[in-house]
Amino acid sequence: MTNHFPSTRLRRNRKDNWSRRLVAESKLTTDDLIMPLFIIEGSSKKIEVESMPGTFRYTLDELVRVVEDVHKLSVPLVALFPCLENNLKTHDGSEALNQHGLIPRAIKKIKNAVPEIGIMTDIALDPYTTHGQDGLIDKSGYVLNDETNQVLCQQAKIYAEAGTDIVAPSDMMDGRIGRIRNELENHSFVNTKIMAYTAKYASSFYGPFRDAVNSKLNKTGYDKKQYQMDMANKKEALREAELDLFEGADMLLVKPGLPYLDILENIKSYFNVPTFAYQVSGEYSMIKAASKQGWINEKDCVLESLSCFKRAGADGIVTYFAEKTARWLQMN
Repeated sequence: MTNHFPSTRLRRNRKDNWSRRLVAESKLTTDDLIMPLFIIEGSSKKIEVESMPGTFRYTLDELVRVVEDVHKLSVPLVALFPCLENNLKTHDGSEALNQHGLIPRAIKKIKNAVPEIGIMTDIALDPYTTHGQDGLIDKSGYVLNDETNQVLCQQAKIYAEAGTDIVAPSDMMDGRIGRIRNELENHSFVNTKIMAYTAKYASSFYGPFRDAVNSKLNKTGYDKKQYQMDMANKKEALREAELDLFEGADMLLVKPGLPYLDILENIKSYFNVPTFAYQVSGEYSMIKAASKQGWINEKDCVLESLSCFKRAGADGIVTYFAEKTARWLQMN
């Protein structure tokens, strides 16, 4: 670079809206949005999550209406999460393997109503267990790795049979991607994609989500740091990504989002594969709370934060602001 001020003035390209758009290095579109949706039993119900204002739990009839709306807004993918009543939760999370359970019925209902939209389903046991851990536990409360993987394989197969497009293991058990891929291949679900929660950190930003899926209860004496990643570790995320890709993952996901943009950028730069980020419930609720107080502008902060994901290399973002963002983008 030989030119210097005043011949070089970087503000020239910043002066006008059209020129800022013309030279933008990354751009947020509706194609980048993944809409997470919480599901409950019953009919004609839409219940707001107290810790996530503007986010709701839907019965299946209401769910279809929402999916139809986001599909019309060109959102390509929805992610489904169950919120079960306590009487369906067990120590071993057996409801996760119910072929007629809430998630398989939701998949079928959406595919019948809106076959063009993609469906992603969470693979983990925490919404189904009485103890709130993501897997099976021993007598001491320790989460068992290989035994949990056996259950996750069955869960993934059931969701694939129901018609899901992507299974997304969020449990962080070692080896689960390879086991799930083999299970899908052995049952002819060769086109069912796996989005691996490759770098899921043991974060304090998940609180409102656990409220939304009713998985807060934890009687084991262990927190989730025994299997989710340590926030201090960066290089370890590359090892996780390498293993997941070797085992058959089609896409990788980093969670949480904004506090871990360095992890997102590292994984995308190093492997150059489809890489996604999750703007988690705590991020959502902080923006909602601050905007309610009038301290920030919700729309501006949401669009800025989502654009930061794109700048860091995300091919798409799971965000509770997906529907709102799609409407804002269409207005621009």
